[in-house]
Amino acid sequence: MTTTENSTVTGERADILHALGKARHFFRFTAQGLTDEQANTQSTVSALTIGGLIKHVAEVERSWGEFVRTGEQSGPDFSEEVEFTPEMIAEWEAKFRLAEGETIAGVLADYEQVAAATDELVRTADLDAGHELPQAPWQPPGEFWTNRRVFLHLVAEIAQHSGHADIIREAIDGQKTMG
Repeated sequence: MTTTENSTVTGERADILHALGKARHFFRFTAQGLTDEQANTQSTVSALTIGGLIKHVAEVERSWGEFVRTGEQSGPDFSEEVEFTPEMIAEWEAKFRLAEGETIAGVLADYEQVAAATDELVRTADLDAGHELPQAPWQPPGEFWTNRRVFLHLVAEIAQHSGHADIIREAIDGQKTMG
């Protein structure tokens, strides 16, 4: 049983909220005590930073929330084949860093709001309702996901990026999320 601000949630919804909460806890823990400069550090060969990963996960969660509510998702249009230019790749990689004027505190606050909105959807959305996934190169055409599957996908997405963030953080200052 999970107690939320306004109600008690049980069963499957409580399990989903618990899984999301646990994944988010470990993910946010990787940013604990970081300066803005550290949160924007590329400590591995990839373009990923902890601040950028938090921005990314917030955007992913926001986009999937839109999908649950409307059946639509923001993001690139893959209805036609796209040839990625170096400029497009650089623009994509820039999303994984804090931009001028952004702070780790600010992206964490935004993520907190997004997470609260997702949690409200978990409490209220019909878990069996679903929509056809938008066209994208990594998924077969005509595939439908239920809202339940979206929420489970978010748990996996957060956990995967938590692992990325943990590796980045350990390379910055040796801190580990677990162990």
